[in-house]
Amino acid sequence: MPPETVEVRRSSRRRRTVSAYRDGDKTIVLLPAGLSRTDEEQWVRRMLDRLAAKEQRRRPSDAELLERARDLSTRYLGGKADPVSVRWVDNQQHRWGSCTPDNGTIRISTRLRGMPAWVVDYVIMHELVHLLVPSHGPRFWALVEQYPKAERARGFLEGFSMAANGAPEEC
Repeated sequence: MPPETVEVRRSSRRRRTVSAYRDGDKTIVLLPAGLSRTDEEQWVRRMLDRLAAKEQRRRPSDAELLERARDLSTRYLGGKADPVSVRWVDNQQHRWGSCTPDNGTIRISTRLRGMPAWVVDYVIMHELVHLLVPSHGPRFWALVEQYPKAERARGFLEGFSMAANGAPEEC
């Protein structure tokens, strides 16, 4: 993996706070103008570590996705949906997730990585319900609505899709 590109921006208006964010493949670290070079190095290292930890929490492994799916099934579907596997996939550019009820597999688009956990959980829940009900009929939506943040997550994904593509996407 290539070394991380870090851009340090100093501001005379910034007095005590330090912050950082990702901008594509670059990390921007915002510092007070009067900070020493030694303090700058320490803060940059600290902020890179914080961002990495935050991203790790937002990017669960395939095993963690399966664990989350089983937990969601237990909490909201009485354990009736029992996926064999849940994994991240790179080849879904127009869907957030998909499932194959015949073999119990669920695939989640890597485009969801970094989104709030409740949004990822909604997509997992949507696909779990497909293990029980293949169509998008009233019974399907009634089961999906068992997830308390379903409507909020759908709105989040629609807004994200509209901002990115000018059109909503499907699960």
